[in-house]
Amino acid sequence: MLDLSRLRALHAVSVHGSVSAAAVALGYTPSAVSQSITKLERETRTILLERRGRGVVLTDAAVRLAETTRELLVMVERAETDLEERRGLPTGRLVVGAFASAARGLMPGVLAALAREHPSLDTRLAEVDPHESVALVAQGVLDLAVTFEWDIEPLPAPDGLERVRIGNDVCDVLVPRGHPLDGPGPLRETDLAHQRWVCQPPGTVCHDWLVRTLRGAGSEPDLAYQVAENHTQVALVAAGLGIALVPRLGRGPLLEGVRAVPLEPTPIRRLFAYWRAGAARRPAIHETVRLLRERWPERSF
Repeated sequence: MLDLSRLRALHAVSVHGSVSAAAVALGYTPSAVSQSITKLERETRTILLERRGRGVVLTDAAVRLAETTRELLVMVERAETDLEERRGLPTGRLVVGAFASAARGLMPGVLAALAREHPSLDTRLAEVDPHESVALVAQGVLDLAVTFEWDIEPLPAPDGLERVRIGNDVCDVLVPRGHPLDGPGPLRETDLAHQRWVCQPPGTVCHDWLVRTLRGAGSEPDLAYQVAENHTQVALVAAGLGIALVPRLGRGPLLEGVRAVPLEPTPIRRLFAYWRAGAARRPAIHETVRLLRERWPERSF
C-alpha cells in the first residue's frame, strides 16, 4: 500500500520542479520532502529522483507515478468534499495561495477569522505570483488562489475552475514631495513620459502592465529600479530616485516625503478567488470566499 502523503510529496516536486519549492507549497521542510520520497522509493523499489547539477529531475517512472497521483488526488478530494459537505462544517486542510500584497493586506484577517471560527480547519498560506497561482489550483497544489488581473491583461481561467470577484484595488502614482508631478492631480498617462521609474521586475503582471500602458501612451519607459517589494519601491521613491505606480492593497502608510497622486483613467486591479469546480461544495471554500468578500476593504486603504 503506497502512502498518500509520500505520493503527494512526489506530485509537488513534479509540479514545482524542485524539492525546496515543493516543501514551500506543502508547508514542510525540504528534508521532510526528501525523506518522504526516499521512503517512497523503498516502497516502490524504484528510483524516482536523479541528481542533475544542483537540482533533481524525475525519472520516467516517477513522471508516470506523479501523473497517476494527480488522478488519485482528484478522487481523494472528491471523497473529502463529500464528507465535509455531510458534516456541513469547514474541516480538513485548505491550502490558499495569494500574491504578495494580498498576503500582507487581506489574508491575515481572513486567516485569523477562519482559525477562530473553524478550529477543525487547517488553513495554510503560500505566497504565489498571479502568473502561477491559477495553474497551481488546476494542478491540485492549491485549493484556492487569491489573484488579480488588469483591464488590459485579463487572467485566463482554465477549464474546471470557478472564480468569484472579490473587489477592485486602486493604484496611485507615488512621487517624491517637490517633484514636478507633485500636485493635487489627477495625472494623465501623457504626464508620465520621460520619467525614471521604480517598478517590479520583468515577468511580473505589474511590470508587464506598466510597460504596455506607457508604450500605449507613446512613451518608452525608463525602468531604472526594478524591485519586487512594494515597501522597497516606496523607500526608493522617498529617496527621490524615481516615481512608481503602486496599488493601495497592502501598501500601508506612506513614508514621509512621498505623495500619492491619482491617475486618470484610474488603474485598477480586479481581485478574484479561484477554486476547482470539483471542490465547489466544500464548506471550507464557501466560508473562505465569504470572508474574503466580507473583509474586502471597500474604502481608501
